[in-house]
Amino acid sequence: MRINSSRLYKLTCASLLVGLMGCTNLHEQVIDEVLGSNNSNPENAIAAAYGQLGDATFVDHGNVFALQEYSTDEALLPTRGSDWGDGGVWRAIHEFTWGPDNSVVTNTWNNLNNGITKSLTAISTINSKQDFTNKALFLAEARGLLAFYTYHTLDLFGQAPYRDPNVVNAPLQVRKAATTIDDLIKEVESLIPNLAELRQQNTHNGRFTKQAAYALLADMYLNRAVFKNRTAATFDFKEKAVDNDGSDMDKVIKYTSLLISNSQFQLESNFFKNFDIDNSGRPELIFVVTQVLNTLRNSDNDFAYMCMERNQKPSPVNRGTNASCITPEFYATWDGNHNDPRFQRHYQYADGTWFMNDGTDVSVPGTTFVLSARTLSWFHFNRGLQVGQQYGPNLLPSGDFERTPDGRIKVIKLNCEKNTTLPMDFTPALNFSNPAQAVFTQAEINRGVRPFKFEFDPEKDNGSSNVDIPLYRLGGMYCMRAEAYFRNGQTGLALADVNKLRTSRTREALYNNAPGVALTALTEQTLYNETGYEMYWEMYRRKAAIRFGKFDAAGTAKAASQPFRRIFPIPQSTLDASKAFTQNPNY
Repeated sequence: MRINSSRLYKLTCASLLVGLMGCTNLHEQVIDEVLGSNNSNPENAIAAAYGQLGDATFVDHGNVFALQEYSTDEALLPTRGSDWGDGGVWRAIHEFTWGPDNSVVTNTWNNLNNGITKSLTAISTINSKQDFTNKALFLAEARGLLAFYTYHTLDLFGQAPYRDPNVVNAPLQVRKAATTIDDLIKEVESLIPNLAELRQQNTHNGRFTKQAAYALLADMYLNRAVFKNRTAATFDFKEKAVDNDGSDMDKVIKYTSLLISNSQFQLESNFFKNFDIDNSGRPELIFVVTQVLNTLRNSDNDFAYMCMERNQKPSPVNRGTNASCITPEFYATWDGNHNDPRFQRHYQYADGTWFMNDGTDVSVPGTTFVLSARTLSWFHFNRGLQVGQQYGPNLLPSGDFERTPDGRIKVIKLNCEKNTTLPMDFTPALNFSNPAQAVFTQAEINRGVRPFKFEFDPEKDNGSSNVDIPLYRLGGMYCMRAEAYFRNGQTGLALADVNKLRTSRTREALYNNAPGVALTALTEQTLYNETGYEMYWEMYRRKAAIRFGKFDAAGTAKAASQPFRRIFPIPQSTLDASKAFTQNPNY
């Protein structure tokens, strides 16, 4: 495992710094140290607001990820025999049978609300103090985080709570998506002068900088028409912008272009480096949830762990959990594009051995070890979409991987852990017995192509990770700008952005580092597909599906749905506790 200098710095500071008031740069030690302390000073308060990003909200599969991914034509979490039944809460998100009592819906609402509350507390705390170093900066960041949490709450639920942070015991207000989106845009635009440029004033991409604000503004303008009229048959994407200077799409182009033209950001030729264990500070990442393995804060490995089978073992003490997969519909969009560098990438060991995962592998070197335990061998699985029969190491009763006579890790054909006679054959087809229900028998638990987009971190346990979770990255900005150009009728410019993504990514040396192949034409369906190639498994799909008119369509284990399902219900527990909220229509 490689750890770069910035991560070492964060870990060192976390262990050495106790006094927060002396550290006004808000590096990760501040977020670490705040846990277990009160929020009576500005650093503690804003650190708590940042910490909520990684306290399940944007890193756990059962929160924002579930509602943005499992509800779409891209992904689902089916019941697999004896696993993942849980009263049907997971498959309900894909089957569109969720209600106000669904625990996934409730947990997501609660965690986003916690982010709003902690951001308001930070604003109040900062304002209550006399002038101090970086007061204007911290206040702008806290207000930016409030806008970020509020935007995502409005996106998913159509409503969001608010209290005036400068009034003691201020009454609860309920903000509505249609009327609040313009206020959020104006608020974030007003913050820009006081926000830091990325990597200036000791900032890093885990902080809400000017660049994070540009990305959020592009996101809000791209979806403003949807917020204005959620259930419409079509959306007015070319409405006048909030300041009447151009249209919504012109603003998307403006803010994404500020990021695309910024020399700090570059597209990775190896697409999967964006999602590696050592991705801290990578040049494509604009705003991330910073994750660090230590005992002071949460981190989450779910985006890798959930789709890996239980008999796929990155080390003798780690495994996946055989849960999430992609849909047949999404896999089919890749037809003719399996040579795209974002589809799949083979791992090469230091001695030149490639893991082919096709039945030709005999062994791989046993000389790579998990950093925290130098005796634990590390088996590296390939990245991207894993389809068909899977191969990997065999765990012996002794607790080590089976070896060849020369000490290498033997590679075998894998069967599923909970059905030991069932080959681990990740089939593109799902073929549920009841087409309306995402339920597999124990004899069917191998089904579904698995996206190994995020690297599995075996250093601590199955559930923790050093992988920073991208909230905004440069590839997403190209997708947003291409869509804005397309909706503006500037198809040639949209095609150029799509091809920039395609041709900037390259395959591994096994395929002579070949770049992706450029397209010669662009349709709306092709643009939707291309956005999926770039942004799958990144909490992007639901919003895109609504904008492209795909969200309501029937699909695997999903009947055609009504437009009211484009937002989720307010949890029943919230309605029971407060009269301020009203239930969303038809729930």
